[in-house]
Amino acid sequence: MSAQNSADSRPRIASLGLLFLVVTSIGWGFNWPLTKLMLTEWPPLTGRGAAGVMGGLVLAALALVRGESLRVPAGQRGRLILLALLNVFGWMALMSLALLWLPAGEAAVIAYTMPIWAAVLAWQILGEHLSLRRIIAMLMAFAGIAALMAGDGVHITQEKLLGLVMAITGAFGFAGGTVLGKKYPLRMPLLASAGWQIVLGSFPVFLIGLVFEAPHPQPLTYLGWITFAYVGLIGFCLAYVCWFAALTLLPASVAAIGTMAVPVIGVVGSSFMLHEPLGIVQIAALSFTLAGVALATKS
Repeated sequence: MSAQNSADSRPRIASLGLLFLVVTSIGWGFNWPLTKLMLTEWPPLTGRGAAGVMGGLVLAALALVRGESLRVPAGQRGRLILLALLNVFGWMALMSLALLWLPAGEAAVIAYTMPIWAAVLAWQILGEHLSLRRIIAMLMAFAGIAALMAGDGVHITQEKLLGLVMAITGAFGFAGGTVLGKKYPLRMPLLASAGWQIVLGSFPVFLIGLVFEAPHPQPLTYLGWITFAYVGLIGFCLAYVCWFAALTLLPASVAAIGTMAVPVIGVVGSSFMLHEPLGIVQIAALSFTLAGVALATKS
């Protein structure tokens, strides 16, 4: 009977994990063009750091309302700091700076080479089997992303190269955090764990911004406040919680490949919000990427 219940629960667990992944992809996808808009009024590190601190504190408050403890278990503090450094601090700081030199859609595309690194690291560190289907899915999604990036021709300048290096470095660090979080999970409730990681990763970014960045001369408009609220409450609160939840229910490589839908949403969102290019080549590349994601997450 218990074996039957276990077998019956697996499809529900996988479906719930995929639902969390969909919410994450939508939240992070629209986060790219909205962050680009936010940075027209906020300094990059100060703005993103402050939004992250706000989002993390909201999660901590929700955890307390639900009766969860915010206490970090003994022996878990070093692990918590490492995961916050990889999943939040490095990713946020490097991607915020990359957006200064790259279009939002292009930055999202480059950033989501992350699943490639995550799949390889999961194979090496977690021993996850890289099946032929997952390899084909990964190659399909990556080929679509490469075609998307080359859709209008590749124009490399020194500034764009710097943005490219920052985006790839942030992607590799996030991949490492994804895999290490799976191998060394935090023994904490989900909201408390997410809140701690986001606050610990965001606060140093905020402080660095306060020290080194000059404030924008114009006062914030409603656009600056609305985009700030989205980045903090959706990009950090909702999307990160759903991402950590998906990681507990899905193999790390499948969860990572699933996030390749993020640049698809980011490019489409950037086309409407920022008037970045979206032609036949881009649409075909996006379709190929989504086909790879669908193949990877097929049960």
